This record gives sequence, structure tokens and C-alpha cells, in this order.
Amino acid sequence: MRSFASDNNSGVHPEVMDALIHANINHAIAYGDDPWTNAAEQLIRETFTPDCESIFVLNGTGSNIIALQLFAQSYNSILCAENGHIYVDECGAAAKSTGCLIQPIPTPDGKLTPELIKHRLHGFGDQHHSQPGIIYLAQCTELGTVYTQQELFDITTLAHQNGMFVHMDGARIANAAAFLNTTLKAITTDCGIDVLSFGGTKNGLMMGESVVFFNPTLKSRARLIRKQSAQLASKMRYLSCQFTVYLKNDFWRKNALHANEMAKLLYDELCQFPEIHFTQKVESNALFLTMPRQAIDSLLKTWFFYFWNEEANEIRLVTSFDTTKEDVLAFIESVKKALGKK
Repeated sequence: MRSFASDNNSGVHPEVMDALIHANINHAIAYGDDPWTNAAEQLIRETFTPDCESIFVLNGTGSNIIALQLFAQSYNSILCAENGHIYVDECGAAAKSTGCLIQPIPTPDGKLTPELIKHRLHGFGDQHHSQPGIIYLAQCTELGTVYTQQELFDITTLAHQNGMFVHMDGARIANAAAFLNTTLKAITTDCGIDVLSFGGTKNGLMMGESVVFFNPTLKSRARLIRKQSAQLASKMRYLSCQFTVYLKNDFWRKNALHANEMAKLLYDELCQFPEIHFTQKVESNALFLTMPRQAIDSLLKTWFFYFWNEEANEIRLVTSFDTTKEDVLAFIESVKKALGKK
């Protein structure tokens, strides 16, 4: 069934599947001492900075908790947007693994700003208060919006001035870079990000992420945390070989551009209906909108998507690397019928 529920629902890109099949030959040393992992690590250094290090993990939650544990002490607090993935969608994994207080910050568009963050920067050195230690942000945000390079730089500058670190959840970073027409490096290392959860599952990969940290002295610690967090895959080649495809010839960009273009097409088509109102800017592959509840219920009979705020009749639609123009136009025809249009 085709859907607009999530880019997690799409399949594996054929080129990635070919890479997995190619890696499935003979024997290879386990736990990452294999040529596919070595090649992927080198490509990551070429993509971001020669000084970075990376470790491959099984999933996004694992990537986030390892990234946060690299810098967090249990007496720290982690600042994030109130709809941040680590706060809303990971069953308290970040709080459990780090022992830190997670402090959510209200934001209308999912994006943190220095002005919003400054209100939480107090109690430094006071033994009675959790010490602000890490800023967590997602690129793209949970609301599909995108941080510009200047916005990221302003946040990291504030963090570093206060002895804090910045973790970027890059589950959809490819869509952000495609929207900004820039490189992955330009919105991470060039902006002062300290650690990145680098994902591709939502953009054509089968599974797995990479924790990319821009301080190589953390390498040994990162590997120990990965093992303790049950995120060390024995047959590592099946995770890492996907990234060798992902990072070559702008493969990641092509997939993300297509997903973004399909979201823009869907947006343009939906704008013809006065009953539909968008609640966020469409800057990536996610659309947030409201429409009459009767129309939503009608659409749910043939299409799968999620409510974002059911009380407000707000839904989320997400396009993928394999969304087609035909998918979009078929959905629009269903919208017409649901709204009683001819």
C-alpha cells in the first residue's frame, strides 16, 4: 500500500540492496574490522572533515543516546525543543541512558533560537541545579522546518561560550541540505556541531546510522559506550556498506531532492483547496496541515497517514525517495472526493 505516513515506510533503494548483496560474500572479520566499514569511515571523513571519527549503530535511538553520552554527565541538563524526538518519541531513552534532566523549550516551528535557549542558561556552578550541558536539535526539525547555516552557527556559538555542547539529530539531514542547496559539511562541522547522529534509513537505506563526532579524542570512549548500549553489530559490514553507496556521487542528495520535490508538488496541489490550511512552512519532505475532520476520516479509508494534533484536525504527510508523481495526483483526487469537489 502506498502511503504518506512516513519515509520510514518506504523500501530500500535498489542500489543499496545491491550493496548489501555485494557485501554478502565470503567471510569478513566481525565488529567493524572489514573493508566495507573502513571504506565507509573514510567516506565520512571526506564528507565532513578529516579529523572526525564515526561509529555505526543499529538505529536512530541508539545513535542519539550514544551521541549524548559522549558529553553528558548525569548532573547535566539537555535542552531541546518541546517536540524534540528524544523528549517525545524515544520512550525516555535519552534520560535513562544519560541520567540527565531533559528540559523542553516551547517553540512555534520546532526550531530553537539563542533567545529561547538563554532563558534556560542559569544555575551554572550551583550544586542545587542541573547544569546545562547539551543542546539537542534536529535537522530537519520534527515539524519539517530547516535550520539555516547562520541559525546553527548562532546556537553553537552560544553553547560553546557557556561550556556546552551541541548534538544534531540528523535523521533527515539529507532533506535539509537538499533544501538549502548546500553540503552536509556546511551544516555540521562548518557550523560548530559537536556530534551528529547521521541517518539514512528515511532516505533509502535499510537500517543503521552513524554517530559522527568531531573530536577524535572521543573515539575509544564512543566504542565503549556503543558496546554498553547494545548497539555494536557483529556483522557490521551490512550497516557500513550502505553508507559507501549513500555518500558516493551525491546519492543521498538525489534521493532527498526527489522527496522534497514530491512534497512541493503535493503542497502546490493542496493549496487549491480553501478548506486546507498549512500550519508549518514546507521546507523538506513533511507537510503539516488541517482540513475538515469528515474529509480526514474519508481519506483514511484509502490512505495511511498520521494525525499530528487530532484535536485541531492537524495531520502530517511525508514523501519519500520513492514517492511518485502518480502517488501525489492519486492522493489529490482522493482529497477532491473527500471535500466534495468535482
